Amino acid sequence: MPEGKNYSMSESNSTYNRIENLEQHLEEENPVLVDVVRSFRELDLVSRQTGLFSKEQSHAFSVPWWPLISVLGVYSSGKSTFINRYLDYNLQDTGNQAVDNKFTVVCFSDENRVRQLPGLALDADPRFPLYKITEAIDEATPGEGRRVDAYLQLKTCPSEKLRGKIIIDSPGFDADAQRTATLKITSHIIDLSDLVLVFFDARHPESGSMSDTLETLVKGTIHRNDSNKFLYILNQIDMTAREDNPEQVFAAWQRALAQKGMTAGRCFTIYDPEAGMPIADEGLRDRFLRKRDEDVARINERIEEVRVARAYRIVGMLGQRASALEADALPRIQAFLENWRRRVCWLNSIFFGLFLACFLAVTLWAGYWKGFSLRLPHMSTVMANPWGKWALAALLAALVVYIHLRVRRLAGKQAMRKILAGIHEREGHENYIRAFTKNTCWWRSIFRRKPAGWGRRNMARLRNLASDANGYVQKLNDVYANPAGKAPEKTEPPEMANEGSAVCAEVPGEPVKPVDS
Repeated sequence: MPEGKNYSMSESNSTYNRIENLEQHLEEENPVLVDVVRSFRELDLVSRQTGLFSKEQSHAFSVPWWPLISVLGVYSSGKSTFINRYLDYNLQDTGNQAVDNKFTVVCFSDENRVRQLPGLALDADPRFPLYKITEAIDEATPGEGRRVDAYLQLKTCPSEKLRGKIIIDSPGFDADAQRTATLKITSHIIDLSDLVLVFFDARHPESGSMSDTLETLVKGTIHRNDSNKFLYILNQIDMTAREDNPEQVFAAWQRALAQKGMTAGRCFTIYDPEAGMPIADEGLRDRFLRKRDEDVARINERIEEVRVARAYRIVGMLGQRASALEADALPRIQAFLENWRRRVCWLNSIFFGLFLACFLAVTLWAGYWKGFSLRLPHMSTVMANPWGKWALAALLAALVVYIHLRVRRLAGKQAMRKILAGIHEREGHENYIRAFTKNTCWWRSIFRRKPAGWGRRNMARLRNLASDANGYVQKLNDVYANPAGKAPEKTEPPEMANEGSAVCAEVPGEPVKPVDS
């Protein structure tokens, strides 16, 4: 694998520095992922040579390298209370009404205080999720990207449970003021998250306030390949203690989920004993607490598992993107070039045919044709001059080249519109426009069948990267699994060491340093 410095020719200084900084952070977090970053840089090299990426872009920037847990749901469903209880820190404001209308990204900090930073801190830093989210906001609501601070904020917290992970607390889904952009950000967060906790209010399990949540977070996710990362949580179930009917409330909630197409999934019922309603009956209180403790323990277990899941997901993304470049991007560019070549030939035949027809018509009408020869005024003088022949040939050649270049440009625009119509915005229209433009520049022949940058060397690179992804999975298995069932190797105790040899004691590693926010 080439070292990072070998990529500097194809990377801008800012891109190079960001990736170097990322590698330094991952060196202590998970050394396997450092190698994955270098493989992403190899993938960047292919993407830039094919025209899909600019020097400022990198596949590494679209991957959140730290485990991400998102907490979504309706207003007053107990999201913030759950986060405070999990962190053992009074971080988020709580209440029965909307207390925050922003997405709050929470990360660890060594400072013994909470620091609140604007949304720009997230939009401009590729180490965090929601990097360049202003582009997605502008796509949803033009012009709103400049108001990123109205949608996002970053909070730091000294809770040890945040080390090595990031939590996102979302606003409710029954807001109207920033609805379109909020749903766009939510969709982006869901794609990036390793675990999605979807909260509902047990006081209103079937109310109209659930409609947006059900439509966005249930119906839109049942066909996802990663649907197992969604946990559906019915919070504040203690409110049913008065009637002693938690089973009925839970059944009504599940019916509402089933109506949106969800027939399977992990569902939990919880509440906060300190913030909830006091339960006087001791037997009933023990029954509710026992069920609550079981479900909270299972939710916390899933939260702690995201670090391992994130490493595997990142490796999976490397293999998927390497395969997608060959299986998706290359056929699209080839289809574009075939369409473009046909249009160039067709338009050339039309333009030059019309030009020749007009030329013949004008000269015949003027009576310049005598028999089979063309008699144009001053033509004999031009042809008698040695330089005149070359000047005439150059003029005609320049006219032909000009018409051909104009035809190429016109055909490229027509072909590009047709191809882009079948490409989803998430796949990057700008990337394909850049690649199409590179393949239709004036110095590339229309008879070149192979797109720019898609030579044997880069095709071999992509196949090697897909193979490397499998190798990284095996390395992760060596860290987190033991399929052979081998016992750890035993080291020779000090008293059994050979006489005269130095006895070395293993020094425990230092705690993993957090992400510098």
